[in-house]
Amino acid sequence: MVRVKICGVTSWADARAACDAGADALGFNFYEKSPRRVAPAEAWSIIRRLPAFVAPVGVFVNWAPRAVVTLARALRLAAAQLHGDESPRDVAACAREVFVIKAFRTGPRFRPAEMSRYGAASAFLLDAAKAGQFGGTGARADWTVAQRAARTRLIILSGGLSPENVAEAVRIVRPYAVDVASGVESRPGKKDPRKLRAFLAEVSSGAAAPRGKD
Repeated sequence: MVRVKICGVTSWADARAACDAGADALGFNFYEKSPRRVAPAEAWSIIRRLPAFVAPVGVFVNWAPRAVVTLARALRLAAAQLHGDESPRDVAACAREVFVIKAFRTGPRFRPAEMSRYGAASAFLLDAAKAGQFGGTGARADWTVAQRAARTRLIILSGGLSPENVAEAVRIVRPYAVDVASGVESRPGKKDPRKLRAFLAEVSSGAAAPRGKD
């Protein structure tokens, strides 16, 4: 089973559509420069209405560990996704009090061995690399790198996924989970129920297919 996180949720209508489509987790982006940014109070108005088995995940970019933990507790987040340039020490500090997903950008400078320095993280999200941006770019991550990493770690594949390519991505990479934002939107921050349903169906299709090769 490959789990699905719908990221960049900004309204209850979109959260409900994602839940109805079968999402396992919803991402709430607290990065101030993101077009999908949501205020903590707005996030809570959505989170408090979620079904019991849908996990709320906060997305943070270069926040101080104490601030991450404080908000994670206040909003009852299932996990904190650290999507910036956080140090191993920052991750370890957060991980003492909340599950941490550490994000990496799979550009030319990325070295998979670097993940070993972040042993306190519960899982790793692999995204595309785009200068000056922290996720939600629509660019595709390096599936070959992700495939290799997924053999030994819990990998959440992100970056440029859509209903058109996610089945292939799942078949090749065999990740623990996939993460999507722009690929299921009609515009930034607005989810498309039809695309959500199609995405979830394609994830299941890819997971059921024979393992692919890079």
